[in-house]
Amino acid sequence: MSELKLQPQLIEQTIERLLQRINDRFPGAGLAKVCEQLLHVARRAERKSQWLGCPMLGLRFFATLVIALIVSGSVAQLLLLDWQGRPIAWPDLIQGIESLANQLVLVGAAIFFLVTLESRYKRRQGLKALHELRSIAHIIDMHQLTKDPERAQSKVYQATKSSPQVKMDGFQLRRYLDYCSEMLALTGKIAAEYVSTFNDPQMVSAVNDIESLAADLSRKIWQKIMILHSFDADSKKG
Repeated sequence: MSELKLQPQLIEQTIERLLQRINDRFPGAGLAKVCEQLLHVARRAERKSQWLGCPMLGLRFFATLVIALIVSGSVAQLLLLDWQGRPIAWPDLIQGIESLANQLVLVGAAIFFLVTLESRYKRRQGLKALHELRSIAHIIDMHQLTKDPERAQSKVYQATKSSPQVKMDGFQLRRYLDYCSEMLALTGKIAAEYVSTFNDPQMVSAVNDIESLAADLSRKIWQKIMILHSFDADSKKG
């Protein structure tokens, strides 16, 4: 049975269709520009996720070479010690053991640093890309922030000079909010691409945070959509 995983090409195709739908429904809208940016990010995410899954041979060779030099230097240092069979005083023995322990700790820390160098570098690059997705999610939320169902549907709403202009009817507003919700869902799917090839705990945690953020923002949007549906139901009853 083949392993189920996200298909980056299908995510990109979905975003392309969504971008076309936004342009058809709301020509020149700022939301289309955000969707276009999301498409660029999705294409970069496909390349970046492939890069995260590939070994960095040059960095691995460098780390292996340095580790070999460290280990060989430590072994050579031990071999050059004076191992003659003369008695050793307790203070000298304790001092020698302490010095050896400190050296082993330093060597172990250096080896650990070099062994994890590749994963830490990839993690830093991946977290930087995820930060961009988190920013896009907040930008999408800003676009729907002033889209208030009461302004579009309520007859008792009274606007002020500073109130946002109402340019959409109920149907258009529902479509606009639905597009925002779809973009948030796709933002979470793009984030999940990064951990499909690089299963790093910090990356997984960051992806989960983005998916939770997108779900919370989408939940607020759907509350507005439900309010619009309630207005429609009330108008039909009336």
